[in-house]
Parts: sequence; C-alpha cells; structure tokens
Amino acid sequence: MTDVDRRTALFATLGAAVAASGAGAQTALPAAPGNAPLVLSQPDETIDLWPKGAPGMPAKPPVEVTTERSKDTAKLNDRAVAGVSTPRMAVFRPAKPNGASLLVFPGGGYVRMAMDKEGYEIGRLLAARGITVFVLFYRLPGEGWANRADVPLQDAQRAMRLIRSRAAKYRLDPERVGAMGFSAGGHLCADLVARFAAKTYDPVDAADTLSARPMIAAPIYPVVSMDLSVAHAGSRQALLGPDPSPALIAAHSPDRNITSASPPCFLCAAEDDATVPVENSLLLHAALRAAKVPVELHLFGEGGHGFGLRGIVGKPAAAWPDLFLAWATSRGWLAAA
Repeated sequence: MTDVDRRTALFATLGAAVAASGAGAQTALPAAPGNAPLVLSQPDETIDLWPKGAPGMPAKPPVEVTTERSKDTAKLNDRAVAGVSTPRMAVFRPAKPNGASLLVFPGGGYVRMAMDKEGYEIGRLLAARGITVFVLFYRLPGEGWANRADVPLQDAQRAMRLIRSRAAKYRLDPERVGAMGFSAGGHLCADLVARFAAKTYDPVDAADTLSARPMIAAPIYPVVSMDLSVAHAGSRQALLGPDPSPALIAAHSPDRNITSASPPCFLCAAEDDATVPVENSLLLHAALRAAKVPVELHLFGEGGHGFGLRGIVGKPAAAWPDLFLAWATSRGWLAAA
C-alpha cells in the first residue's frame, strides 16, 4: 500500500465515522479509485475568545493568512494559519454528546498552526465518538503582542473558562473538560497543565471566575523544555525571543513548573523524532511523576514528528488514539462502554 493509499483509507474511515455521527456540515470529496466518496465535516460554529479584543494588541495587528500546503486537495487539506488577531475556537459538535469536551491546540513551532492535521482531523474523529471538540486558533507570540511569552497561554486559559461557561448550551459536564496539543501546541498544553492558575490577563467577564484547569491533558510529541540542550530552537525563539534570560527560560519550561495540582497527563511521542527530541516528553514525564501526578507515557519506535492521524497508518503509532481514549476512560473523562 502506498502512502497515498494509506491516507485515502484513513480519510475514508474518518469520513464514514463522521457521516455516521451526523456531526457538522458535510462536504463530499471526490472518490479515489476503489473507495467510497470521502466525507469530511466542517466546524459547526466558531466562538471568539475576547469580546473587546485580545489583550496586548499591537499598534499594527497581524493579518490572518491561511496557506494551503497540500499538493492534492481532492484527497486532503493541509492548511497552515498564521497572523491570528481574533483568537477563537472552531467547534465540532457530536450528534449525541457524551458530556466530555476537549480543547485542541494545533502545532506549528509557534509561527503557524497546522489546522487540518492537528486540529480539524482530531475534531472529526472525536466528535464521531460523542466528544465535543474545540480547536483553538491561538495568537502567535512573535507577532507584536505585549507579554509575548504568555500570549498563547492567555488564549488557552480563556478558552477553557469559556467552554465551562457554556457547558449547558453544549450539553457538557463542566468538570470533564480536557486539553490536547501537538508539538508547539503540546508545549501550550503542558504550559496549561503547569500554570493553569497563573494570572496572565485581567478578567473580562463572569467566565473568568471559572477554573482553567483541564481534567486531563494530552501533550502529543510536545515541545517542553526551553533549555537549549533539548529545546526545539524555532519554538523557543518564537516564544521567548532571541536572547531569553534564565528566569524566562525556567518560567516557560513546563517540566520546571509542574505541581501536585497539575492534572493527569497522557504523553506519546516517537523515538525517531528528528525535530523535537524525545527527551522533552521524558522530562515532562519525570516532572509529573516527581509531583505524584498520574501520567501515562507511550514511546513508539518509529513515527517521526508531526504524525497526528494521517502519519500513523501502518505504523505502531497508529495505536495512540485508542490508547488515549482507553486511558481517558480510566480517568473518568469518558464513560466506560
């Protein structure tokens, strides 16, 4: 089976799951030879985070740009988004919500967001299983915002609080709100795990009285440490600037800020990741264990970086979504089948 065939099979599976769930508006894509038409849902709606504009707005706000990187959009999209000045959540609503919800942070080195492969595809898959998914379009730190290193966390905290404030509307359990992030989005997820209670912005409405702590969290092949010995250099520079102080490095290395109040975590990565050293996951795992926070770690022998869903077909890492759901069930986030 070729890589194209594997991707087609994966998307056929996703399309069938979404069609069965009834989640989202349906868009039929051209069929590949020997396959049924692919059906991919779109978000049901979007929710802006900041009613009076995001804090720390630069004098010249960034202009949002979406770049399509796929060479065959009939089979799949691969959109990268940058320049977000209106942070928002794209919502994937299941036909029969089970009360669990997940806030998803796509990766992209803090200079872009891989919105399809680490956002919408996760939303489609999990909405088909009854989970309400909120994909976050967060601000990128190097685009002129004040307090650049806290800008993504401001959006993550605000998003968590907004989800809880709208639990009744979406038929959610406000306790069962989880978080998941990939690569630099995994750093944002881990930062939320470590610093969910940190005051990073002034309250704007009643939602800000609610907790930003996720019940569970899943940093997937995450950037974690800002220490040059193991850091992903691009993410570090985008988040902290070219010459960060030791104090700034420590403040934004989640492995140094985990406490006993941090939520349980599911971690997975590939040992052959040539982009973000697997030591990042190991450091976070060790910090969680030292704080006696429940954690499960899966290291796959191959998979590279950025595998998401489309890069796992035919590889051992293909197990990670089911491993995550089994673990999440064991933590009470999902009801046992």
